[in-house]
Amino acid sequence: MTLRTLPEATTFQRPQNFQWDAPSDVLAKWAEMPLAAANQDAETITMFDVIGEDFWTGGGVTAKRVAGALRTIGDKDVRVQINSPGGDLFEGIAIYNLLRAHKAKVTVEILGWAASAASIIAMAGDEIRMGIGTFMMVHNAWGMVIGNRHDLAEAAKLFETFDSAITDIYEARTGSKRKDIVALMDAETFMAPSEAVKNGFADVVDDKLEAGTGDTKNMDRSLMARRQTEAALARAGFSRDKRSEILGEIGAKTAPRDASRHHAARDAGVPNAALLQLINTFKI
Repeated sequence: MTLRTLPEATTFQRPQNFQWDAPSDVLAKWAEMPLAAANQDAETITMFDVIGEDFWTGGGVTAKRVAGALRTIGDKDVRVQINSPGGDLFEGIAIYNLLRAHKAKVTVEILGWAASAASIIAMAGDEIRMGIGTFMMVHNAWGMVIGNRHDLAEAAKLFETFDSAITDIYEARTGSKRKDIVALMDAETFMAPSEAVKNGFADVVDDKLEAGTGDTKNMDRSLMARRQTEAALARAGFSRDKRSEILGEIGAKTAPRDASRHHAARDAGVPNAALLQLINTFKI
């Protein structure tokens, strides 16, 4: 067993009024898949959800949860199974740091999507294995910051810092040239297993690993439908904050979302035009 020496990722203070999101195209594809069944092995950590707090269940893949799992596992080899559209960059970096500091071997298995923040987490693996039909997606940091032009200008500079930190992680793990990694991120690149191995983002294409399809008969169809609805709104251009307002207005049962805790956003109500656009979205 050979453990890689991976650098600790730079951590950042979350900007005021920052709102994270998963890439809308990946969110839509991921939401169409039945939830994968969780592995019951004591040394396996499953990440089959958004990175950060999950709007729908109040769960999600958080650093707190992963830290607890690692404490339970102790100094044993750990397997991390991923099928996630990404999400919160800050949680993703924190989870990467937790896994890279683990004292035993970390094997990452991609069972569906490892996109955005989930791809950062995957880089903590001493060995990264991708199943047939799976994808890894990398892109520049993105999210939404509300404010005036000075706030937005400051946010742009901050996002450049985020991109540099993400590139540091990819560069250290893949061994690729920095300019090549920057080009992949700028292009919002989707990599199938063989391409990911070629670019250094994975080590093995494992035909025994399958994209997680879950138990279609017993899956939570209501949860899947709600996620598909949100994915449709995301592809239509609605922000995570606005999606929360619209879905709450039409009666979808959700856990609290960060932006919806602000009274101004929550109490303003949803304009009729937004509801009409939702209806038109489903007609497309």
